Amino acid sequence: MTIPLAVRHQLELPVLSPLPTSPAASNSGGSALWHQLPEQPVMAPAPRRDLLPKEHFAFVFGNVKTQSYHDPAAKGPGSHTIRTLAWNPTGQLIATGSADRTLRIWNPERPAVRYSTDLRGHSAGIEKVLFNPVRDAELASCSTDGTVRFWDVRSKTCVSRLDVGGEAFTMSWSADGSTMIVGRKDDTLIPVYVQSLSTPSIHPALASASADLSSTKPDATTYTALSGHQQPVQTNATTFSHHIATPTSPDLHLFATTGEGSVKILSYPSFDLLHTLNAHTSSCSAVSLAPTGRYLAIGGSDALISLWDTTDWICRRTLSSENGGAIRGVSWSFDGRFICGACDEPGCGGNGLEIFHAESGDSLYTIPTPGGINAGVPAVAWHPSRYWLAYSTTADGPSSSGAGGLKIVGAAGGGL
Repeated sequence: MTIPLAVRHQLELPVLSPLPTSPAASNSGGSALWHQLPEQPVMAPAPRRDLLPKEHFAFVFGNVKTQSYHDPAAKGPGSHTIRTLAWNPTGQLIATGSADRTLRIWNPERPAVRYSTDLRGHSAGIEKVLFNPVRDAELASCSTDGTVRFWDVRSKTCVSRLDVGGEAFTMSWSADGSTMIVGRKDDTLIPVYVQSLSTPSIHPALASASADLSSTKPDATTYTALSGHQQPVQTNATTFSHHIATPTSPDLHLFATTGEGSVKILSYPSFDLLHTLNAHTSSCSAVSLAPTGRYLAIGGSDALISLWDTTDWICRRTLSSENGGAIRGVSWSFDGRFICGACDEPGCGGNGLEIFHAESGDSLYTIPTPGGINAGVPAVAWHPSRYWLAYSTTADGPSSSGAGGLKIVGAAGGGL
């Protein structure tokens, strides 16, 4: 089902758009990169729940129940590490991708594996899964087998397979689902153009005949891998801004984390450097823009999450969990008020999964995690319209108590 575009829900702030600036500008000075414009239309979200007050958060989360989902591929501790999680836009499905090549779609309200879907095709571990933000049944997955696959989860079929020429380990969709950026481990970014045949258009890179990789044409959509863009530094996670291209404002903005501790803000499709955030003292490995557009969260190997105000690109605060460990992923609640990070190092999850209040930086609640002192939390993902939090665990070492797997806080009851 294709979800129509509509005005963003009332909690959103105006979309941020670029002001002219020197490519050499950085967060150390110069004019602001963004100013506020009227909102662009985006996918209509599911109905929102009442907002949870900060002061009630710990009480409410302390009384909700966590649902566990057992995958039969898990034979014991460490055998089935779920590296990546993704909700579909309506929050009715959640995808898990594992190091053992298992790709599964779960119904969060029916935890038995017989209600899930196993998607097979990758020949190596799955590094990232993402649903198209405007199509609730279209899933993308990438793997170190060098391919990106697009799936129709309704028919349980792979509708497109793209060879991206190297080990793929990260992906990000544009807000309208028309563009994807795939990151390879050799620091090359591969654009993928997604064209619905019902709304034909010409991508600038296609017009210049730079589409030199494979293209496939399933029933109603064409996926085309364009020429790669080699980055001058180690490049890790990426994410797009919430802006949707229009004839008068056609360029998108892409945030790319680097091994140098910075985040590059690039113009797409040109990949010109617009701005640099000198964010951390060591490698930046995770990045996520709040649903409101207010803050950009950056996770680093220094065990910190920094929150950057997108109106002036000043770091407002840093968040630090007492568990320590390199931040592998960052996820925002649907209202942009709560945030948590993922860390897959042994021991990161031993004391639980810590949730922070973005505006104050306060630690509000720590979710108890199974697996003992050696547990890690490789992936976290908030539900798109309610206060459910999905996470995965690893459980290695002599004190391990189980095989880890997918957990969803709130899915087993409690009123969230």
